[in-house]
Amino acid sequence: MSIAFPNLIGETNEFLTVIRAAQIIAMTEVTVLILGESGTGKEWLARAIHQQSRRAAASFTVINCAALPENLVESELFGHRKGAFTGANADQLGRIQAAHGGTLFLDEIGELPLATQAKLLRFLETGECQPLGKTTPDQVDTRILAATNRQLATEVAAGRFRADLYYRLNIVPLELPPLRQRRSDIKLLLSHLTQQLATHYQLPPPQYAHQTIQILENCEWHGNIRELRNFCERMVIFHSGKLIEPEHLPFEWQSSQVSLPNWLPQLALPEGGLNLVELEIAMIRQALNRTQGNRSQAARLLGLTRDTLLYRMKKYREIL
Repeated sequence: MSIAFPNLIGETNEFLTVIRAAQIIAMTEVTVLILGESGTGKEWLARAIHQQSRRAAASFTVINCAALPENLVESELFGHRKGAFTGANADQLGRIQAAHGGTLFLDEIGELPLATQAKLLRFLETGECQPLGKTTPDQVDTRILAATNRQLATEVAAGRFRADLYYRLNIVPLELPPLRQRRSDIKLLLSHLTQQLATHYQLPPPQYAHQTIQILENCEWHGNIRELRNFCERMVIFHSGKLIEPEHLPFEWQSSQVSLPNWLPQLALPEGGLNLVELEIAMIRQALNRTQGNRSQAARLLGLTRDTLLYRMKKYREIL
């Protein structure tokens, strides 16, 4: 966890690599593309970059591109002059102009129409912002941070996203890992989010039993940190000041989030039995070979935290 980025909590190598890069980038004016699944904290990262930049005292404006009506996207971003189109009864300042001197965060940028993408590219390259109905562009000083949970390279190949804009945005990509790749951070996040929410609701925070934490560390968390935060909020409201045992967990966290892979029921126990230690050693070796010795990636393949893998490697060091 970094003091400069107080709302971004974690200790795993993959996560800290992103945070360190973001801290360096924050001091520059470079355009940033933040990647990651929904709920991984892309807006938090964008806010942290703004707060550590020279623009921190100016505005941080957020636009969810997916929520903008397609026929009004260009007007919302670049503004318009009175009479530019039917219903334009007055001049309107665009979001890019309104954020002059500050930062504009374009969330879900993959949803922008192609025509608007072309104007955004020109702004990124020249700083020129031309409102609808105006014959000359304005020079605007707004930093753009963008985010998406889509694979923009795939969108480019499909013709749904401009290649030139993608390359312009992708100068410094930052990809936040999903929570299932940060299982060793879950205990830390549970403590932080629970305390934060307990303070907000002015309630004593609940505590989590060891077995409860183990269950939560093995959940898939498809909604990532957003889902974990919602879970913590639920626990604070219904179990404030209590010790949360496994039986107190909502049913969906006890069962549905821990599912067996399709291939597991097909495995059969040999007639003569097997040695689980030998099996575990063989799986660790295969995972390390497949990832060319990358322990973090090997741990993910095995469904373990990196710390657990390192512990088991140390346990079997004479054999491995």
